[in-house]
Amino acid sequence: MSDYYSNYLTIFVFVLVGLGLFGAMIGVARVLQPRRQTAVKLATYECGVEAEGDWWTQQHVRYYVFALLFVIFDIEAAFIFPWATVMGTVADAWAVLVEMAIFVGILVTALAYAIRKGLLRWM
Repeated sequence: MSDYYSNYLTIFVFVLVGLGLFGAMIGVARVLQPRRQTAVKLATYECGVEAEGDWWTQQHVRYYVFALLFVIFDIEAAFIFPWATVMGTVADAWAVLVEMAIFVGILVTALAYAIRKGLLRWM
C-alpha cells in the first residue's frame, strides 16, 4: 500500500474509533439513565421561577430581524479582522482593498435599508 492510501487509512481508523466511542457513550448513558418520570421532573423550570400561564406566546418579528442583523454584522467583523491583519502582506493590496470596500458597501446598504424600514427601532 502506498503512503497516499495509508494516510487515508489512518483517517478512516480514527473516524471508526470516534464513532465507536460515541456509540459506546450513548449506550452507557441509555443504560444508566433514570427511567421514572414524575410531575416535578416534567415541569417547566426556568431560572428558579415557576412557569405561569400558557406556553404559547407570539413574539414580534422585529426581535428576530434584530437578531439576524446582529449575526450578519458579527460575521462581517469575523471577515474584516483577518483581512486587516494580512492587508500589508498581500502583493496586490489595491485589489484586496477594493474587494473589502465592496463587501462593506453591501453591508452598509443593508443596514441603511433596515434603518429606513424602521427595523432597528426597538419600540
